[in-house]
Amino acid sequence: MNAMVIHQYGNSSEFQKIDVPYPFPKGNQVLVKIAATSVNPIDTKIRKGVVQNAFQPNFPMILHSDFSGEIVEIGEGVSRFSVGDLVYGFNAAGGALSDYLLVDESILAKAPNNIQIQDSASLPLTSITAWEALVDRGNIKAGDHILIHGGTGGVGHVAIQIAKSLGATVSTTVSSNEKAALVKSLGVDHVINYKDEPVLAYVERLTNGKGFDVVFDTVGTDNLDKSFQAVKQKGTVLAIAARSTHDLTPLHSKSLSLHVIFIMLSQKTEEGRKEHGAILHKIANLVESEKVKPLINPKRFTFEEISEAHNYFENKEVEYGKVIVENQSFKVE
Repeated sequence: MNAMVIHQYGNSSEFQKIDVPYPFPKGNQVLVKIAATSVNPIDTKIRKGVVQNAFQPNFPMILHSDFSGEIVEIGEGVSRFSVGDLVYGFNAAGGALSDYLLVDESILAKAPNNIQIQDSASLPLTSITAWEALVDRGNIKAGDHILIHGGTGGVGHVAIQIAKSLGATVSTTVSSNEKAALVKSLGVDHVINYKDEPVLAYVERLTNGKGFDVVFDTVGTDNLDKSFQAVKQKGTVLAIAARSTHDLTPLHSKSLSLHVIFIMLSQKTEEGRKEHGAILHKIANLVESEKVKPLINPKRFTFEEISEAHNYFENKEVEYGKVIVENQSFKVE
């Protein structure tokens, strides 16, 4: 079978198409014929070798963790799925840039039935991250006022819709009028153009100076300091990009809780893998009930165009929406 691989860390030109052995499932494994994957920041970081402390796979390496497709074979212990099921999932070990992917059934869920199977590949990492942050860590509930930094991003746009489905009031930051219109279409209650309005100004305007119950920071770097400013006393800050250096004095002075979300770690345990599959089942229900709608970038790529897809992503040409990379050999059997 064909796969797009890298033989060493480097820029996007490292991708090569090669023939790799066809895998066979056993036990609780299923073999998925891949329809598509999508590009996430972690994919480009792994390719460049900047997260080698967390990921040490062997070369040649098949990248990408988000996937969707059709089950074509199952192991003797599989109980939740059948051949022919259309599924989607997140595989922390990568491997999605290939014709077929062998995975444990626990990480899978049936794909939403009201969107294209290729578009389902936009959801796994972003929706699992948003769910784990808001529901499992943030414990948000109806009536909470949530601030989401980066509302048009991959995680941010899903987080807005999950929070609204749970009855929260949602504010979000954007950088332009066009993005403001986009998040309004997702149901956000209050829009903040961070280029025009300082933190303390929008905290006063939207919370009477008290601060937000929960702040979900999908941006990171110095924006995390703004999150500490924006949250209320005894509030909660959720972060997915917290690798930089910060003054943590506000955590003490405001008695804050800080939760860092890194979903790659969860798949190291069977319990974590099952949690991911369960979350994706809930997300599929939200998509089918039209409470969550994935934003898809209009520019799409094929597996053989993966270098171009990474360049497009890394050069900040993506204004909004997940970038889908399709397997042109995929056909539903």
